[in-house]
Amino acid sequence: MQETTNIELVHFSESYVEQLNRFELPEEQHQFTALPQEISIEKVGQYPIVILSGGVPVGFFVLHATDRVQQYSSNPQAMLLTALSIDHQQQGRGYAKKAMSALADFVKQEFKECNEVVLVVNHKNIAAQNLYVKVGFMDHGERRMGPIGEQIVMNLPL
Repeated sequence: MQETTNIELVHFSESYVEQLNRFELPEEQHQFTALPQEISIEKVGQYPIVILSGGVPVGFFVLHATDRVQQYSSNPQAMLLTALSIDHQQQGRGYAKKAMSALADFVKQEFKECNEVVLVVNHKNIAAQNLYVKVGFMDHGERRMGPIGEQIVMNLPL
C-alpha cells in the first residue's frame, strides 16, 4: 500500500462540488456510507469537511453539532462524525488514516468547545473499525441497531 505525502482537512466550499460529485464507491463500501452528492447539508450545526491531497478532494465526511449527537453521547461538547468516504479512485493510499489521524487537531482548532468525537460503524465494516481503532477511537461496548444491522458506537476523546 502506497502512503500519501500529506492531506489537508478543509471546510466544504462550492468550489469542490464538481469533483465531489464525481466520487464513486463500490457497492460493498457504499452500503456503509454515503457519497458526498447524497448528503444534504442544510442544517445548522452540520459541517461538511473535505479531505484534500495536493488541493484535490480525495475524501469527505460530516461533523455534526446537532441534536443527533445526543443519540450517541451524553457529552454536550461532543460532535458526531458521519459519512466518511474516500473516492474509489483514490483508495489504498492512506488518505482515510491520515485524515482521521489529523481529525483531533482539526476539531480542536475549528471547534474549540468540542472535546469528543463520536461515530457509529457497522459491525460488518471491519476495515473502518480497524481504521478508527488505529487512530485512537475507542469501543466501550455500546451497540445500536442501524438501518443495515448492528452498529458499534466509538468515541475519540480530545
